[in-house]
Amino acid sequence: MSKAQRQITAQGAILFDASLAAQAQEGWFEPSWWRAGGDTSTPAGGRGSAFIVSAPFGECVLRHYRRGGLVARALGDRYLWTGEARTRAFAEFALLQTLAERGLPVPVPVAARYVRSGPFYRADLLMRRIPQSETLAQRLAAERADAAAFGRVGTAIAQFHTAGAYHADLNAHNIMLTDERVYLIDFDRGELRAPERGWQRENLERLKRSLAKIGTRDLDARWSALERGYGERMGRADAARAPERGVRT
Repeated sequence: MSKAQRQITAQGAILFDASLAAQAQEGWFEPSWWRAGGDTSTPAGGRGSAFIVSAPFGECVLRHYRRGGLVARALGDRYLWTGEARTRAFAEFALLQTLAERGLPVPVPVAARYVRSGPFYRADLLMRRIPQSETLAQRLAAERADAAAFGRVGTAIAQFHTAGAYHADLNAHNIMLTDERVYLIDFDRGELRAPERGWQRENLERLKRSLAKIGTRDLDARWSALERGYGERMGRADAARAPERGVRT
């Protein structure tokens, strides 16, 4: 993973992968800028505004940060400024870069931007698109998520949990599947934590609620498959961390 480079702008700053370009363009974060040179389309699912863009360095997903819930009525896409490193875009960029460097299946970050306006800021994130992937919600809607797929999902979540990677909004729309791997996306407000059963169990319960909310058929059976995959991976991780016994020095 190339080292990120910071670039100052008139109203904020950009953080970007310097191996892709000598200088970042503010137009990278505007759908109209990409539309002028090619096609953009809106991917299904997810909160906020997201576009697939065809960049010279490959297909990417551009996401504009937007608030959810009742606070969105008052603030929309504005966030209170508390420092550059704590902006939603810069924090997620840094976390994704760390997770990718550790070999965890996440979108690779390309660039992040914030724009300040008084005590508030707005933010955007550009990531590499995961090719030939669908969300777990999409696969469920198409009846293409069997017990084996749920087992893979459980194994992938356990991989993140053993690494201490906390996902603030683990749901069926933030899990992407390809034929080979399972990815977690949207690490807004995510962080690295000490691996503990408390927050790990809360993560799983949040996912189960989202599956129930979208009306997943045979949820109990599919959830059992997920928990088997999860438990097997966690068991292997626990065994690897256990101190060797009976070894004399």
